This record gives sequence, C-alpha cells and structure tokens, in this order.
Amino acid sequence: MNTQEMTAKIANGQGFIAALDQSGGSTPKALRGYGVEDNEWSGDDEMFAQIHTMRSRVITTPCFSSGKVIGAILFEKTMDGEVDGKSTADALKARGIVPFIKVDQGLADEENGAQMMKPLDKLPALLEKSVGYGMFGTKMRSVIKSANAQGIANVVAQQFEVGNQIADAGLMPMLEPEFDITSDSREEGEETLLAEIMKGLDALPEGRKVMLKLSIPVKPGHYAPAIEHPNVLRVVALSGGYSTDDACDHLAKNPGMIASFSRGLLQDLRKGQSNGEFDGALGKAIDQIQAASVAG
Repeated sequence: MNTQEMTAKIANGQGFIAALDQSGGSTPKALRGYGVEDNEWSGDDEMFAQIHTMRSRVITTPCFSSGKVIGAILFEKTMDGEVDGKSTADALKARGIVPFIKVDQGLADEENGAQMMKPLDKLPALLEKSVGYGMFGTKMRSVIKSANAQGIANVVAQQFEVGNQIADAGLMPMLEPEFDITSDSREEGEETLLAEIMKGLDALPEGRKVMLKLSIPVKPGHYAPAIEHPNVLRVVALSGGYSTDDACDHLAKNPGMIASFSRGLLQDLRKGQSNGEFDGALGKAIDQIQAASVAG
C-alpha cells in the first residue's frame, strides 16, 4: 500500500486499529497476561524479545488479516523487528493493515489536573526512521484527570504543536488527549476538551489532516463535531480500562468512532494456546470490536 491507499483505508475502512504498542513499564504486565512470567526473561532485551514474539504471533494469525483490522500501532522496538522475514511495517501492509508508531516518551508529573507528555527529544530521529520504514502515522498520549480548564488547554496545545511537527515530517499524527474514565468530573471536562480540540482543528493549515484518539465519551455522540471536521481523517476510541464488553457497548453508541483497543483485543490470548485456540480467541475479539466500530 502506498500513502494514498493507506489514507483511504484509514478514512473509509470498516474496521478498527489494533494497539500493539505497550512499552517500558507496561510490558511486564502485558507479558504476564499472556502467560509469560517474570522469571522467563532477564533484562530489557529479553523482555522485548518476548513481547515481539507475542506480537508476531498476533500479526501472523489468519484472523488478523481478515480485513477487520485496518491499522496497528507499534512500539519502536516492534517497528525495528521483523515478522515473517520482513520489517514489521511491511508485514502489516502485506496483510492490508496500516502501520502507526508510538512516538511519545511517557508522561510528565501531574499539573493542573493533567499529565502532559515528557519532552520528545528523540522525536526528530524517530520520525526520520519511521518514514524510512514506510510507516503511515504516529500516536502520542497525554492524560487528563479532571475538568481543569488550564490543564486541558495545555494538553491539547502540546498535542497539536507536536502533531504539526509530525505532519511536517510526512506522517499522519494521531493526537491522544486521553480523559481518565475514573474522573468524577469527566462529563464537564469533556465539554472543555471538545472546545479546545475544535480550536486546534480550526487553526490547522488548510488541507492538513490529523487523527484523534479519545476516551469513549460520557455523552454518546459528544465528539460528532470533531468527527465531521474537514481536518480530521478519523476519530478512534481507546478502551481506557473498560472491559471488552463494556468498551464495545459504549463505543457502539458513538457513530463515526472506531476502536483502537489494546487490552480489549489481547486479553484472552495465552502463550500456551494451540494455534487454533489462539486464532479462535483473537478472532472472537476482532469480530466483537469490529462490530462495535461499525455500529450506527
């Protein structure tokens, strides 16, 4: 797939984006869920080798290339690796799946009820490498924890600032100002978040498109104005700690949003499953998430 084909796939595809980008501190937990205990690896290199083996198994499982997964978000080390003797990006594209790369370097300490991204000092080199691999887009995460107007404005401003830098490098930025679903003030805060996002979208250069990855809102349809904005290629939803069933139930009430789930996709996969059992468990999750993504 070339860039034009990948853009069309993301804009119009009747499916969802798989989040395969656990990194650093979240990797051991992901491995334990898969059935790889801490004593089965030693040091970062062995840990990332284990998670790459798991991700390779996911990518090469028949149901993953059923057409229901239209994109996949990778961690840098996964992008650097190979699947079936090809770069991971090329292996995905051969299956009709558009590759994205996680580019943030973690979260800063909470301030004004939000966690902005740490300085992205490695971003220019990572963008150059990602373009070389033929990646389509990027993803970067901030977290909002309360309806603090200043904190929300700061998070959104940083997301758009870095997003423009990414777009200038020739990649599609996926902005992710996650709103913590456990926040007592989420409904109020999501009103502020939408207003800030719309200001950021209106300020983009003519013809520039971005993607948004957002928590499934308290009020169904809340993000419709962003979904319909001419500068938005697609709006995707994170599961944010919901179970797969709950995330899919909430998502189905938001036409125009598609899933970009991690735990909800992978939670029933185990290292000890036969290939048939693995394909069955993954296929069931893919079917459920895709159905919620195209509902309405």
